[in-house]
Amino acid sequence: MSRKIILTADDIRRTLTRIAHEIIEQNKTTQQLILIGVHTRGFPLAKRLAANINKLNELKIPVGALDIRLHRDDLSPLNRRPVVQSTDIPVDINGKAIVLVDDVLYTGRSIRAAMDALIGMGRPQSIQLAVLIDRGHREMPIRADYVGKNIPSSRHEEIQVKLMETDGIDEVAIVSVIKTRPPRDKMEKVGYFRRS
Repeated sequence: MSRKIILTADDIRRTLTRIAHEIIEQNKTTQQLILIGVHTRGFPLAKRLAANINKLNELKIPVGALDIRLHRDDLSPLNRRPVVQSTDIPVDINGKAIVLVDDVLYTGRSIRAAMDALIGMGRPQSIQLAVLIDRGHREMPIRADYVGKNIPSSRHEEIQVKLMETDGIDEVAIVSVIKTRPPRDKMEKVGYFRRS
């Protein structure tokens, strides 16, 4: 397994500052703006973005947290009882411009689940998407409005986002995960080989 750091703490700080500027530019008025972070790492990123926007605009942008687990379409049949975190959105979302914030955009399934959850709560004016990393490999027609960094990756690689609030360090790494096959005797037991 190889691991390569692609964003340091300073890189993340600069990236979030740039995204905050882009959000301000795209939203003529920030008075109707709400930032909502997808649990787990999207929420601290949303708080950091809001702090940057507040510093630039001298406003207090509301920040919420969204748990999407019950809206996911890829829950394992073995794990039908997901650990649910709290959804906490401090204001009514009707008529508001929402910026949904997540750490990594991959297949698009998490964001689809997040949009389902939001639409179940009300009718926002718009939903925009800000992500720290876009790694491609979409399975849903989802595109981010604000991207920190595009990281083309293969499916046997993982993007690991670590944040001070959740992991004690700020960094983004790409990790090559080499899948090893089980020993031949175990493969025969589970039917890897067909006998003719």
